[in-house]
Amino acid sequence: MSRYRRVTYEDRCQIYALSQDGACQEAIARVLGLSQSTVSRELRRNRGQRGYRFKQAETKAQARQAIRHKPRKLTASVRRKVEAKLRQMRWSPEQISGWLREQGIGLSHERIYQMIWQNKRDGGDLWRSLRRRGKRYNKRAGKSAGRGLIPHRTDISDRPAIVDRKARLGDWEGDTVVSAGHKGGLLTLVERKSLLTKISKLPRSTARATRAATMRRLKPVSDFVHTITFDNGKEFAAHQDIARALKTEIFFATPYHAWERGLNENTNGLIRDFFPKGTARLIHSDHE
Repeated sequence: MSRYRRVTYEDRCQIYALSQDGACQEAIARVLGLSQSTVSRELRRNRGQRGYRFKQAETKAQARQAIRHKPRKLTASVRRKVEAKLRQMRWSPEQISGWLREQGIGLSHERIYQMIWQNKRDGGDLWRSLRRRGKRYNKRAGKSAGRGLIPHRTDISDRPAIVDRKARLGDWEGDTVVSAGHKGGLLTLVERKSLLTKISKLPRSTARATRAATMRRLKPVSDFVHTITFDNGKEFAAHQDIARALKTEIFFATPYHAWERGLNENTNGLIRDFFPKGTARLIHSDHE
């Protein structure tokens, strides 16, 4: 049996010529290396009132193909809505997908990303409205890498398994959003199950300032502080003081494995929309 392949324009020219010579479908299929069913379907679908003609057959086949590949969900109207949310609201594709789902439009965030990257290939700038602008984390070395080793750090591999399951309140993730020149920043703390987020302004990104801010924000809810998983920045060097004050266990993620603190990383990405990198310092008020 001949292997299936799509009928080309050249095939249609030969089908027309062989048909005019009186060749049967079986003979045409053998000459072209097509299955007889493919030839039969081609003659049936793409013939006109005057029989099978190769130019007319090609036009009909292309029209059918255009209908088949016409976007059914990402219509012009939906595309305008997606672009508006990206440019004006700075929503992520995941947020847009969820918003569209509430309106009865089942468009996945992967399809929205495909639309954005196609726009970029076509010379558009829609990708610049993405929060991370397509940035990917670099793969680096193992546990000994990072911005300076933390003394007496406990690795995330020793963290209780219950933390991964998000089965209880009281497991936190922490990091800092540092301004340009390390002249200040924000401390972000996120509870893994409830998503409760606490943000504190830091006058300087030092271990002392970070320790004070962490204790001040978590002390009122210390009954629900079982573990904290920090990034590997030197500003968390005073982790032992924090652990003693809050009676908690502190762990550190593997360097350059941001997904181990994915919730906190995503929170910081949201914050960066309002405090972008490159600013001289975070001069905004505590209220803001």
